Amino acid sequence: MREDEKAAPARYPLVVEGSEFEEEGFFRAIQGAGVRALLIGRRALIALGAPVLTADYDLWAHVDDIEALNRAAAPFGLAPTRTPDEARKTGRYVLENDERVDVLVARSVPTVDGVAVRFDDLWTRRQSIELSAGVALTLPSLADLIQTKRFGGRPRDLQDIEYLKGLLAEKELER
Repeated sequence: MREDEKAAPARYPLVVEGSEFEEEGFFRAIQGAGVRALLIGRRALIALGAPVLTADYDLWAHVDDIEALNRAAAPFGLAPTRTPDEARKTGRYVLENDERVDVLVARSVPTVDGVAVRFDDLWTRRQSIELSAGVALTLPSLADLIQTKRFGGRPRDLQDIEYLKGLLAEKELER
């Protein structure tokens, strides 16, 4: 090694380790813990076959299941950014490490036009999509997923709504 190379500080760590996160195991743990949680956001669209990308997960969990969700997430190195009491007060928190899971925990959330969307209503109409043998993703119904996309009103949400409306129309034609 040359002398000038010895003096230069390392710019990058020599060893980079990822978390213990594994999608199938994560959803198996949530399911096994009996957590009432709905996959929303773009990961839900991906599960439905949409050609979109996202870097994180969005869950809407029942406000009474925060502790159970945190316990289920712990083996994957996911740490909550708020205590359960703080999360209940703010209506949201994040589970994170090198993965990010945004968790909504409000009993209801308004859409951009003021329509209240209640978790309990969505839960009764939920749908399941098999991720692998014995592991299911739990999503809102198509109509309810459209409502959750109206929480933000961003341009990409509007694109996602159009995709979901197309799926809903296809489903209606099949009947």
